[in-house]
Amino acid sequence: MSITRPQIGISGLAAYVPPYRVWLEDWCDWTGQKWPKIRDVVGRSFRVRGPEHSVYTMAATAVMRLIDQYDIDPTRVKFLGLGTESSADNSAGAIIIKGMIDRALEERGMPPISRSCEVPEFKHACLGGVYGMKGAIRHLALDGAGSQAIVVCADIAEYALGSSGEPTQGAGAVAMLLEENPKLAVVDLIGSGSASDYRVMDFRKPMLRFKSQGMTDTHHVQDFPVFNGKYSTTCYVDETLHALEDMYSKRGLSPAEYLRSLRTVFMHRPYRRMPETGWAISYLFALSTGSDADRAELASYCYEAGIDPQEVVDEMANKPSVAKLANIEEHQLEAYPKAMAVYRVFRASRHYRREILDKLSLGSDTMLDLGNLYTAALPAWMAAGFEQALEEDSLKTGEEILTLGYGSGDAAEVIPFYVAHGWREASAAIQFSEAMTPVIDLNEKQYIAMHEGGRPEGIDYVPNREFVIAGVGHRQERHFADYGIEYYRYAS
Repeated sequence: MSITRPQIGISGLAAYVPPYRVWLEDWCDWTGQKWPKIRDVVGRSFRVRGPEHSVYTMAATAVMRLIDQYDIDPTRVKFLGLGTESSADNSAGAIIIKGMIDRALEERGMPPISRSCEVPEFKHACLGGVYGMKGAIRHLALDGAGSQAIVVCADIAEYALGSSGEPTQGAGAVAMLLEENPKLAVVDLIGSGSASDYRVMDFRKPMLRFKSQGMTDTHHVQDFPVFNGKYSTTCYVDETLHALEDMYSKRGLSPAEYLRSLRTVFMHRPYRRMPETGWAISYLFALSTGSDADRAELASYCYEAGIDPQEVVDEMANKPSVAKLANIEEHQLEAYPKAMAVYRVFRASRHYRREILDKLSLGSDTMLDLGNLYTAALPAWMAAGFEQALEEDSLKTGEEILTLGYGSGDAAEVIPFYVAHGWREASAAIQFSEAMTPVIDLNEKQYIAMHEGGRPEGIDYVPNREFVIAGVGHRQERHFADYGIEYYRYAS
């Protein structure tokens, strides 16, 4: 007996970003960095979480906006997942958001989210939100059939002052509505590709980092990651290649032919150049296994780089162990040095815009002003992209869009999306441009104070239609303890 299952996917997206902005051109003036390089590699600006924000307030605000913008009946929501790597509580996660939403809904005279709602949190660096989306789809396909699911991706990307990661900071949240017969995009998990491999030291957050931290004015904990820049790029590229290879195998695809057929690609975006590099290397690898014309194109880049094409093809087929590069004695942090040299030539070719930049173009300009949102980076790019596509009428129903999620260092997911019939109406409700306002531009003194957990002077911001921290508990009594627990309110 065959069972016909309904299509499942995304019907809506809603975002929240804090108003506090740092222009990277100003930051370059403060720090002595070169603005043209930062602009080309990183972007234009990034957002900073304020004294009144935590990962939970941003996530809850995004969920509340999703409910409002898509007129969701909360009682139908049976799955509320949180994808984050910025948890401030090692016990609870999504249930905190549910509690905030429930109280705000009750204040409006509306019913709360279903009491039978599941509330998992997903953590794997920047991939937590994608894993959350996959979990929600599996829920809707099985015991949650007929209900709705919400997955919210929320993070705070902070780096130490003076570190190479400082210009790639960011903060924000994006909530997704998932259901059967979706209105925005059908998600094809069966045709997806996965990859994972332990990379030891790329982008880790050991608890030992908190040992010497004192309490700041805002009770914020500084969550600076341990990372190694060049090695991080190597890991991103390698996991992307392996996830794509898994998808090619499952679907019986010709890599070069398939990549050329795509018009739109959304990838995890820690900063401007990273997805461009990952997608370009993927294209070069696809050429190496393609037709005679494909190999001839690859050879032309190799000759211009002064490298024997066969040496590049052999390197691509070698599949080196990236994890073995993670040691202090290893000075070669690139797994594919010859391919990277060819990539630098490819970037200057006439094919680069058509095969790389054009496919990454939807929503990319908006992303220059967000910074790194970790788990929320991919869905934010999708939200900005669908909104731009609506303005330009540049997507077609049934068209395939490829998405790539990445969890720094260790894992990647390549998932095909197909544009749904109702994508125009669903895109019109995203309101991503509105989520980018209001804006408060920080000066150097205000930025440093906020970065260090202080309350900057000269900022007059009144929260509106968002959740904020109302206070933090401090009691540690025998019969009552709430030390470190945040209390929230909805500023309407």
